[in-house]
Amino acid sequence: MRIVIQRVLEASVSIAGIQTAAIGQGVLVLVGFESSDTSADVGWMCSKVCGMRIFSDANGKMNASVLDVEGELLVVSQFTLHAATRKGNRPSFMQAARPEQAIPLYEEFVEALASSVPVSTGEFGADMQVRLVNDGPVTITVDSKAGE
Repeated sequence: MRIVIQRVLEASVSIAGIQTAAIGQGVLVLVGFESSDTSADVGWMCSKVCGMRIFSDANGKMNASVLDVEGELLVVSQFTLHAATRKGNRPSFMQAARPEQAIPLYEEFVEALASSVPVSTGEFGADMQVRLVNDGPVTITVDSKAGE
């Protein structure tokens, strides 16, 4: 499981020109699943997303989490996070989980996050347009298999 966390002032998702989700201050989470991912990966990633100290505290230091600042999450599925680019110029997505495996993991991830923080989502598998105002910018990648 791989995620890209972006600290945002605001973010939104549109599908076919219609805005379907939006958040204010918080975190945009792009998430991709690979075929070897399990519920353990989901749980570990939820802890990372909710606990990552990427917001400024009263002293201006990155020492506060999305929970601490009462922020929101926008979670967007993105299988392309598992692109293999070693050979040639056309990415391979063989490591990405098939929808029948990825959808339940995505739903589990969203549900687990929603138990701690307000969550909006994109639509799994849809052609989405994502808009954001990256704050900082702060962008961090996390991979459950690498443990970082």
